[in-house]
Amino acid sequence: MAKNFEIAVFEGDGIGPEIMEPTVALLCDLAQASGAYDFTFLKLPAGAAHYAKTGESLPAASLASAQSADAILLSAMGLPHVRYPDGTEISPQIDLRKAFNLFAGVRPVRVSEGGLTPLKMAAGRSIDFVLIRESTEGLFYTQGKGEVTHDEARETLRITRDVSELLFAFAFNLAAERKHQGRGSGRVTCVDKANVFRAFAFFREIFDAEAAKHPDLKADHAYVDATALWMVQKPWDFDVLVTENMFGDILSDLGAGLMGGLGLAPSADIGLKNAVFQPCHGSAPDIAGQGKANPFAMILSAAMMLDWLGTKHGVSAMNTDAQRLRTAVDAQVARRADVTPDLGGTATTAQAAAAIGDALLTQT
Repeated sequence: MAKNFEIAVFEGDGIGPEIMEPTVALLCDLAQASGAYDFTFLKLPAGAAHYAKTGESLPAASLASAQSADAILLSAMGLPHVRYPDGTEISPQIDLRKAFNLFAGVRPVRVSEGGLTPLKMAAGRSIDFVLIRESTEGLFYTQGKGEVTHDEARETLRITRDVSELLFAFAFNLAAERKHQGRGSGRVTCVDKANVFRAFAFFREIFDAEAAKHPDLKADHAYVDATALWMVQKPWDFDVLVTENMFGDILSDLGAGLMGGLGLAPSADIGLKNAVFQPCHGSAPDIAGQGKANPFAMILSAAMMLDWLGTKHGVSAMNTDAQRLRTAVDAQVARRADVTPDLGGTATTAQAAAAIGDALLTQT
């Protein structure tokens, strides 16, 4: 009998619903063809548009339903013109991270041969590394609560031992898994600024303690400014990078640039029990309703969800289908066929997603 998974769905703002709809349809098709698993999708209200109507950005009922779901699929959230009274944007995705302690922000950076990277890539060379961003504290700790006076403003960077230990254990476990799969060298790099800030020296000390537990893996350090340089000069050398919240926020967009843009950048925020899967890009309200939105980052985020659920629950068919989705997107991008305008094509959102569905049917 197929195992059923309840998925909490936040359709998002702007282009959010447009990229969520075909993604859910693809997941339904994969589940039906597999017979090993099935989904129940539960649509939950949240976001900037919901806040504008009701004064709530993430209702308590939505939060409770998301917490009890097997996974959370979240589309682009926020609208530039809808803000809290203090001027900050509506960001339920950050609220979810903090509420469920989703400490590991996973940002894969993959460029296969024929990809859209702006880098000059030698034939046969590829990029495949993962940036892990701590997602609950760091410089985001006082989000919405910073101190502002006429003469100065202050935010607090907070790094705790408990969260850092969970983060680094996750990073080394992922590196071991990637090495076993033949996708990585088993190297974990701690990205910090320990030469300037005591908080990052503390961060590095905890990293080193975790590294000592994994003698079969490699561990090293890099300052964040040097890492930004090396991500451009030699990104193929990286395997797993792990860093603080703000540094990870910035470097993940650089990683998206290496892949050809945010339209190809998926992500996950993972805790001990819950996980959220969402594209890295914003809600792009300027193109909402025009059929121009790129669905690939949302689809690739759904593939990450399949991998997480499949590994957690021992349903290998889900891991297989996750790879099938990635393969279909990679091939479509490499051919420059049925891609949306941000990738240089003329396909609509629906056409791009439909081509992925067609590719899944013809895969052997």
